[in-house]
Amino acid sequence: MTNLEKISFKNKLKNLGLDLLTRRIVAAKEAMNQAQEAANSEEKSSAGDKYETGRAMGQLQKEMLGRQLAEYAKDVKALQSVFVDSVYDRGGPGAFVRTAGVAFFVSAGLGKQETEGLTILFVSPMAPLAHSLQNKRAGDSLLFNGMSVVIEEIF
Repeated sequence: MTNLEKISFKNKLKNLGLDLLTRRIVAAKEAMNQAQEAANSEEKSSAGDKYETGRAMGQLQKEMLGRQLAEYAKDVKALQSVFVDSVYDRGGPGAFVRTAGVAFFVSAGLGKQETEGLTILFVSPMAPLAHSLQNKRAGDSLLFNGMSVVIEEIF
């Protein structure tokens, strides 16, 4: 793979992450609207406790979704700030790190994603795993899931 292809691949991963976050944001906003509608549609009855409980549950759901939205917005900002237009020879933010079993993209904590037949873990630069990748080079090893794995490639 040429350097231009490596940069293009990392840009593709970054866009995949941004698309994923956009879908999560849309779903969370929709769920918030549904929770609000459910809370608003609770009818007051002679069983006032049921009414109050239903409204409180809707409010709790809405607050939880609001926290999720804030996290997603933080992830979008983090992912947008990751510089992927360079080829790196060491682990760090914006680096793609491949081992025999799994690959890592140090960008934002989005978990395991599948693309082009690869399993890629999107890792936040603040995560302990990202810290263990910091300044590692191809040929170095690291501990992942209790096993020592050798880094085959970094770019």
